[in-house]
Amino acid sequence: MRSFIQRLCLLFLYIPASLHAQDRGKDQEPLMVKRTTNFDISGKGDASEWNSADWIQMTKRKGSADYGTRAKLLYSDTGVYGLFSCQDKKITATFKEDFADLWTEDVIEIFLWPEESMPIYFEYELSPLNHELPILVPNMEGDFLGWKPWHYEGERKTRHAVHISRDSRGNTSEWTAEFFIPYALLKPLKNVPPKAGSEWRVNMYRVDYDQQYTSWSWKPVQTNFHDYERFGVIRFE
Repeated sequence: MRSFIQRLCLLFLYIPASLHAQDRGKDQEPLMVKRTTNFDISGKGDASEWNSADWIQMTKRKGSADYGTRAKLLYSDTGVYGLFSCQDKKITATFKEDFADLWTEDVIEIFLWPEESMPIYFEYELSPLNHELPILVPNMEGDFLGWKPWHYEGERKTRHAVHISRDSRGNTSEWTAEFFIPYALLKPLKNVPPKAGSEWRVNMYRVDYDQQYTSWSWKPVQTNFHDYERFGVIRFE
């Protein structure tokens, strides 16, 4: 009897932890992501395939910079496409290599959590200078650290491009970031590749340093960008 009660207690402790994140997302209306054929990216978001995707407005969370920020998502049989449009007046970016601390300067970010049974998700960052940070993040009750991809080549390699727009006086007015994340890079995460009707937990962010620190997100978080239990929900059409 004591052994049965002990197992029951362990099950009671485990189930709420696994369902907590699921319940957090189920009270949200899923964002529908449309299917597309594979296409080339330029950083400008000018491919005709983007016409089928609606803009996702992002909300300013902290800071004083008053810039509009929005994003689009599409998916194909080989990966996920993303497009960010960021109003701006000054590009604050100096890193000249990938896998740097890009979040300490102007950057866009997307977090993909395909399967909720384990607290492991994929984080992707892209700077206005077209440098990237793709990492897999195990998050154990708020204790997390990113892991760089191994054999990052071939079908596992992302595609990305950025474009900085300027007004008639040559001043920065906007920068756009466009990227493709192949499913092959997300291995061994489950629920990948998605099928029609599949749901992933996702959040999207932007950070700008024109006036110190300003941040935007699609869904609000309480602690930091890694508050994965508060990610939004996307559903693949």
